Amino acid sequence: MLTYLIWGIGYGFAAAMQPGQFQAYLIAQTLRQGWRKTLPMIFAPLLSDAPVIVIVLLALSRLPVWWLQVLRFAGGLFALYLAAGTFRALRDFQPVQESPPSGNRLNLFRAVLVNLLNPGPYLFWSLVTGPLLLAGFYVTIMVTLAGFIMLLSGSGKLGPRTNRFLLGISGLALAAFGIFQLFSSL
Repeated sequence: MLTYLIWGIGYGFAAAMQPGQFQAYLIAQTLRQGWRKTLPMIFAPLLSDAPVIVIVLLALSRLPVWWLQVLRFAGGLFALYLAAGTFRALRDFQPVQESPPSGNRLNLFRAVLVNLLNPGPYLFWSLVTGPLLLAGFYVTIMVTLAGFIMLLSGSGKLGPRTNRFLLGISGLALAAFGIFQLFSSL
């Protein structure tokens, strides 16, 4: 049992730190809205992985091969949509003024959608972690993502130019992930 917990913690940390469109989205949201509004998004993998696991364990073997391509294409389009929003925020950049959390449901919904349309969780659960569905994985991924958000929120002390630059980089990363997924789906 301890072995599985250690494996879950290791995979959870690796999943949280692996660069991808979800992490780029968290960067953009932290820079745009601050850590208080972004922190609830750490629950997105917990919410989005449940349907992924069900699909993987029950249906994936019965789906046609082209399904992963459709998923990549939809994920690519959604990542480009998020990139466009990030570039609009870059154009109209205002330094974050921390305020009480509000509108978190829409942000969490978008974060869940990013993860649902990303082929990574489907591949991860079907090829690697099906048998490692343990609390250690989710506790580790959420704690690591929270630390990532808090670390990123400290960038406000570096000044508005640095935040604007980082926001531009996260927009480029989202656009790159979207374009990559679109092309890999074809």
